[in-house]
Amino acid sequence: MTADISCGESQIFVKASRSGLCVACKGSRFLCGKTRCPIIVRANYFLKSIPLMQSEDIAGASPPSVFVGRIGYPYVYAGPLVPPVMADTSLYDLPEYWFGKSIDEIVGFRSMLIRGKHRVHVQKFWEAGKIVDKTRELALAVNPVDVELLLKKKPRGFIVLDDEVQPFGPSAPIRDLLVGNARWDHQIEKAYYDTDLKAAEAVLELYQKGVLLTKIQRAFSVGAFGLERNRRLVPTRWSITAVDSTVSKALMEKVKAFPEICEFRVYESRYLDNIFEVLMLPGKWSYEAIEAWYPGTVWNPSGRSAVMFSDWEGFGGRTTYAEIGGCYYAARLAVCENLVKEQRQAAVIVLREAHPGYIMPVGVWQVRENVRNAMRQKPYTFKTLEEALQFIASRFQIPIQRWIMRSELLKNALFQKKITDFLEKVR
Repeated sequence: MTADISCGESQIFVKASRSGLCVACKGSRFLCGKTRCPIIVRANYFLKSIPLMQSEDIAGASPPSVFVGRIGYPYVYAGPLVPPVMADTSLYDLPEYWFGKSIDEIVGFRSMLIRGKHRVHVQKFWEAGKIVDKTRELALAVNPVDVELLLKKKPRGFIVLDDEVQPFGPSAPIRDLLVGNARWDHQIEKAYYDTDLKAAEAVLELYQKGVLLTKIQRAFSVGAFGLERNRRLVPTRWSITAVDSTVSKALMEKVKAFPEICEFRVYESRYLDNIFEVLMLPGKWSYEAIEAWYPGTVWNPSGRSAVMFSDWEGFGGRTTYAEIGGCYYAARLAVCENLVKEQRQAAVIVLREAHPGYIMPVGVWQVRENVRNAMRQKPYTFKTLEEALQFIASRFQIPIQRWIMRSELLKNALFQKKITDFLEKVR
């Protein structure tokens, strides 16, 4: 089932599934397989927020938060996200602190964020004027900033729900933007003024100094890092994956130098009706991520069985973008953090079952934080791979044989003969 919700002058407009399933269901019979109707959930939040959006002038405390679009690249829409609320809104854009919150809570405060849009060329943003300058100031701020967003018309549109980026509310073109005193994060400010520091180096230095990934990603998207002549705006969804990829790649290089683990481990986490089982095998570093989406979930709305996607890499890494998108890099970062902390290396397989209770995507952060949560737990340990797989089979509904046949690393571990096997026979 698919659905878009937009707001007009005084009513809600719903664009439902073309199949007619939504008409037959009317949000009560759950014919799509979901445990709750995403249309009704979204409409509820629109009804709560619309009374606060009846003006072209929006005054509120930005978390701080900004968004850079990708449609029309290299000409994109960039601007702040501002809730019509004067309070401490810092939580509105800090996914690192969202783990454990319900979808209702997350969509609730994120749908309050109104997006101001200003058209700009990604490589000429220095010439774009005051609006882009103020947007950048906001992106580098360390605390919520009072903002007056003057729009050309009342905000309209839809609650953006995407597997890569966090949700946010309706939007409108910007007429003017007034930003209060913004105190910049001093670590990010230092990287911003260092125009001889490459972007990847800036990202890694900030991460090593403990700056939250969200704050690094936000600054990266507004062109705050890199050699002066190379700086440009980066669409938000691309900046999230770029930072996850850059950091995890650097961590991987450290992991490869550590001794291998000597037992089979399984870490697990359950959140937002997503089940994660992280399997670690003794061996050289390699990595694989496999996702299974049940019927009635976002990316398998009308299927009759679970659909699986996967990507993997060996010790030498990968040179192409992962088919399953940003989730691949977010999970890779989380497992590498744990291995670096422990100073060990392993072959790692992240297995994910997304169930119908995950009624709408809330962003790639939930994969990263789910796997981070798994890594914080004490692992289940086993002497053999067969025992570890039997344990995972007891946690999942999908037969373990389907996971094995989808997995390159598991097939290699179970069926590929090694030279050491022949050496043992000779002995």
